[in-house]
Amino acid sequence: MQNKGLIRLFAILFGLVSIYQLSYTFITNKLEKDAENYAVSQISEAEDDYVAKREALEASYLDSISDNTVLGFTSYEDAKKKELNKGLDLKGGINVTLQISVKDILKGLANNTKNPVFNKALADADNASKNSDQTYLDLFFEAFDNIKGDTKLASPDIFANKGLSDDINFQMTDDEVKPIIRRKIDESIVSAFEVLRERIDGFGVTQPNIQREGNSGRILVELPGARDIARAQELLSSTAQLEFWETYSQSNQSLGTFLFNANERLKEILKPEQTAQEPETKPESEIDSLLSDVAQDSLDMSVDANPLLGKLIPANPGSHAIARALVADTAVIGGYLRMPEIKRLLPNDVQFTKFLWERPAQDSEVVELFALKSNRDGEPRISGDVVSDAQDTFDQFNKPAVSMTMNTRGAKEWEKLTGDAYTNQTGIAIVLDNKVYTAPGVSSGPISGGRSEITGTFTVNETKDIANVLRAGKLPASAEIIDSFVVGPSLGQEAISSGLMSFVIAMLFVLVWMIFYYGKAGLFADIALVFNILLIFGVLTSLGAVLTLPGIAGIVLTIGMSVDANVLIFERVKEELAKGKGKAQAIADGFGNALSSILDANITTGLTAIILFIFGSGPIKGFATTLMIGIVTSLFTAIFVTRLMIDSYTAKKGRRLDFSTAITKNLFKNVNIDFLAKRKIAYVISGILVAVSAFSLFTTGLQQGVDFVGGRSYQIRFEHAVNPTEIAADLNTVFGSGTNAKTFGAANQIMITTNYRFEENGTEVDDQILDELYTHLLKYFPDGTTFDEFKPGGDNDDIGVLKYRKVGPTIADDIKKSAVLAVIGSLAVVFLYILLRFRRWQFSLGAVVAVFHDVMIVLGIFSLTGKIMPFNMEIDQAFIAAILTVIGYSLNDTVVVFDRIREITNIKGLKGGENINEALNSTLSRTLNTSLTTLIVLLAIFVFGGESLRGFMFAMIVGVVVGTYSSVFIATPIMFDSLKKKIAAATGA
Repeated sequence: MQNKGLIRLFAILFGLVSIYQLSYTFITNKLEKDAENYAVSQISEAEDDYVAKREALEASYLDSISDNTVLGFTSYEDAKKKELNKGLDLKGGINVTLQISVKDILKGLANNTKNPVFNKALADADNASKNSDQTYLDLFFEAFDNIKGDTKLASPDIFANKGLSDDINFQMTDDEVKPIIRRKIDESIVSAFEVLRERIDGFGVTQPNIQREGNSGRILVELPGARDIARAQELLSSTAQLEFWETYSQSNQSLGTFLFNANERLKEILKPEQTAQEPETKPESEIDSLLSDVAQDSLDMSVDANPLLGKLIPANPGSHAIARALVADTAVIGGYLRMPEIKRLLPNDVQFTKFLWERPAQDSEVVELFALKSNRDGEPRISGDVVSDAQDTFDQFNKPAVSMTMNTRGAKEWEKLTGDAYTNQTGIAIVLDNKVYTAPGVSSGPISGGRSEITGTFTVNETKDIANVLRAGKLPASAEIIDSFVVGPSLGQEAISSGLMSFVIAMLFVLVWMIFYYGKAGLFADIALVFNILLIFGVLTSLGAVLTLPGIAGIVLTIGMSVDANVLIFERVKEELAKGKGKAQAIADGFGNALSSILDANITTGLTAIILFIFGSGPIKGFATTLMIGIVTSLFTAIFVTRLMIDSYTAKKGRRLDFSTAITKNLFKNVNIDFLAKRKIAYVISGILVAVSAFSLFTTGLQQGVDFVGGRSYQIRFEHAVNPTEIAADLNTVFGSGTNAKTFGAANQIMITTNYRFEENGTEVDDQILDELYTHLLKYFPDGTTFDEFKPGGDNDDIGVLKYRKVGPTIADDIKKSAVLAVIGSLAVVFLYILLRFRRWQFSLGAVVAVFHDVMIVLGIFSLTGKIMPFNMEIDQAFIAAILTVIGYSLNDTVVVFDRIREITNIKGLKGGENINEALNSTLSRTLNTSLTTLIVLLAIFVFGGESLRGFMFAMIVGVVVGTYSSVFIATPIMFDSLKKKIAAATGA
């Protein structure tokens, strides 16, 4: 090997850089452990809310030492930025995909026009988007073109308005307007991205991740370590629509008359329904009220003698609210007030009144109802765009508040508004996202200077978040959470422990096996393998990549597969020694002859990993990342590092290196199996297996996870074992027959999946369903278990919701399509690569048929055993990753076999298949060796790697077994049979 000195220097530097990069992770782990121990020593579990107090103390401790020098070259603050990033499944936190509403942006660009053609096109685009892959903007343009008649996009009441006058004029054609609108939409999405990034920067989590998904309106946000999940979701989905309104007084006679008349009209409206329901009256729970829609509200509440006034409570004296009501009744009352026949009863002087509820304080049972002075267009007196700065502060009573400063225009409008409120003795309602946060009066005349304050029943975190979103600005459109993934911190810690356990066990097995099989040469391979692991983690850290639980599986799998290169080399060296070559020459030829097979095998696996990285998301992308890094570092360590150590060892006289032990020396030496003669038996066996698999797939099908069909899933842990069938039956009465519950790991842990209201977005719906879940599962938890202990990221790490996933219908379709494209794409790419390398389509055909055979059998086994296996067998993104890895592994094995066939037949000819059998026998040792080590590694992950990986690993275990079989008994015979004519011509038969 040439340039040994340069390679040795590069290896040393590579190793030192990896150690340096990982040192930051060790430093942060130690300091954070010190902070945790300090908090535990200061706050006992007997104190109220001890978890939150400990977290606050930990944060304070780390903040106090953040700038202190550590080991003379870094600080905690610096090290935290450079440590190895851990994903949600290892650290806990929240991952959401936000869909920025292009419809809202279009309406804003058109100044909320009332143009019927424009609004009909929006409605048509809404309907079309449910079953289309096209973007919403393309669907809108298409719908507009279909119904526009003489109407143009450049009409004065559509896009040729004052706001777009610099870009669009009345003379423009639709084709000229469309690219301008596309640019404006893109600018708005970029603006939303920047607003969200500023909000996230102020949230306080370390290593947040925010990415825009291509040119779509989707934005991916990941907040590792975020414990207050509700707070994070509110921060991300809140539009921050700040408004200032003048209120009506509670003594306003017109409003009093309206409420009385509305109550009487409701009696008439509800009377027929009441009569129909009189035989049986069903009491309504609080949660039923919150979940019901307007029509259901009217029905359920019709039993009251005074359907409206019976629900309203007089307002507190001195308040600027017109009434109060129970939180449980707000949905009902709001439904009544929104009914068209009720709104028509408003007197002329208050006909545009806007009714809004107070933002309820935590655990509050009563909220206030405000009547706001509005106009025909429903516009506020002042909007939030006049706010130039906002800070969290404390009011005169030392309670958390938000202080705001307005720009010049806002200051003038604020002075006018406060003057009117002083004159009319009314209040000023400060509204954020359609909730009244506070409504103070004005006691000393108009207020100049543009300073104002939001007060209320806030926590410190809430005022920080409100100030944060106001500073960042409002989103240009609503942002709906269409995909969310929440992991509790306790589950993350368990994942780390189980991942490390599988890692250690797999590592020990491989190290021992290599020494057992190859003796001292195996020891060199082990040193290279340990060095390889160091490099993988070093590269991950330096690239800022995120380590996930599937990522750990990828590293552990790399351990099993990386020995393949060394096995190929050592087997070839043994062959060269058997030919009588000298030690140095045999080693050189062994490394040289194995290089082609090593490169082909790793390139095919690498191509699969690249496709997985392109089409995968979240943890699966982490798996692909570690697999790709592992392939590159494995090649370097096997080809160069192992060679350096072997050459250094054998360079000294008297040193013996046999590449085997006394037990393994003659294994597979005189094996001469006629594999091709047994191909018909293999065809029959495989044909039966594929037919059974296909039959099961067409009849029973596969259990599709929420990734592919949409819905919500909850991983919930109880104190004691529970009966999933009983829980499923209980929940089906609430969520419908599509709700499933099954044991997930231990008997006290279940996975609940439901498609109930999954097409609805918004944190309110998520919260309502979680509340329903809590209500109906409470009887299975210890007495006194609170909602705060039950919810994801709650106060109790031992019980409650450990992991939550929600996938909307649109993104579920996209995930499914991406998965199909990934599988088809990987097959196509590998077919072309094999065709390029072996120059015969017969080789490509054999490889692709073998891969199809392997995938069909894996799918068939999942279909046949999905309902009886004691672990999760749903088809999700992780399963697709497993399928693609099976494809990569099967091709890896097949390519090594094909490479040897090509080598031998190029020298000796085809000879009716005799030399093909010779090639298969010569690779048997390598095939079984690699398959055994990989299989043991996968079994280690399957047993010790955690429940969430069991289905993933089961697919790969089946794939490795079937892939090893197919490379010998399917791929090679198919290639042989398709080459029969050429073989016959060559032999003269």
